[in-house]
Amino acid sequence: MTYRKGLADLGSGCYAWLQPDGGWGLSNAGLITGAGTSLLVDTLFDLRLAQDMLDGIRSVTDARPVSTVVNTHSDGDHIFGNELLAAKGAEIVASVAAAELMTQDSVDSVLEMLRLPGPDGDFVRHIFGSFRFDEVTVTPPHRTFEGHLSLDVGGREIELIQVGPAHTPGDTLVHVPDARILYSGDILFSGGTPVVWAGPVERWLDALDLILGMDVDHIVPGHGPIATKTEVRASRDYLAYVGEEARKRFDKGLTADEAIASIDLGEWAALPEHGRLAQNVINVYQQLDPESVRFDRLAVLNRMGALEGFLTPEGIR
Repeated sequence: MTYRKGLADLGSGCYAWLQPDGGWGLSNAGLITGAGTSLLVDTLFDLRLAQDMLDGIRSVTDARPVSTVVNTHSDGDHIFGNELLAAKGAEIVASVAAAELMTQDSVDSVLEMLRLPGPDGDFVRHIFGSFRFDEVTVTPPHRTFEGHLSLDVGGREIELIQVGPAHTPGDTLVHVPDARILYSGDILFSGGTPVVWAGPVERWLDALDLILGMDVDHIVPGHGPIATKTEVRASRDYLAYVGEEARKRFDKGLTADEAIASIDLGEWAALPEHGRLAQNVINVYQQLDPESVRFDRLAVLNRMGALEGFLTPEGIR
């Protein structure tokens, strides 16, 4: 899908900051305005991208400064710009489960993988090499919550709904009831492939069912173009299919790698980042048997690279 970078006006004082093509690290953010103030949803993957966004939304925030930031989850492409907002006095809010993972280790681990020589680090450099992680100081939230939290943004009610663990342990939806708009974080990849880092898949399906039952017209996904419930249903269909196919192979005694190799994605094979199938299958196996072989993040990423033709299967460990 094609869409334009920058600020998109959704009406009713709500906006999205979009980053095509929505691939690895190119996440979206959101802006919700109230009387004399604004709330920012997520802060992107490095300081350069975050500053570009802050400059791009000044037409709105000069009159309604950002006083609150909500991080929808703990992945770096949604939190690594936090320090710029904290320096301006904004309060950062996230779920307890997300906050526990928002540490400097999350930067250091990526930098370590990027420095690996040869094939071990090639796919990581391919997807993350353009970002400037060495400039980032991870800034955790000032305020945390569990379950639900209602925020007042200049007289406007904003609902935070924790739906993780799903994509990550602490996923949060940001709902603007009076505008019928939802900021989903990575519970929705619009036009892309979901990746189940935490799971279980069933929990993610529950989150998508929740969205389908909500009174919303527009959904700002974590990645990809502005969506409707059509894209939510498509994501649900993918996750339900992969979960069922992985379970079938687990029951037959196939290894995770054998299961990954044998699943036919059909129409979903054309999705960007279709290699995320590897982690999605591995997650199902680990949920079904917590004692099964564990794969570290590098091993998973390189399996994704192999599925997408970037690495040969022989080049992964």
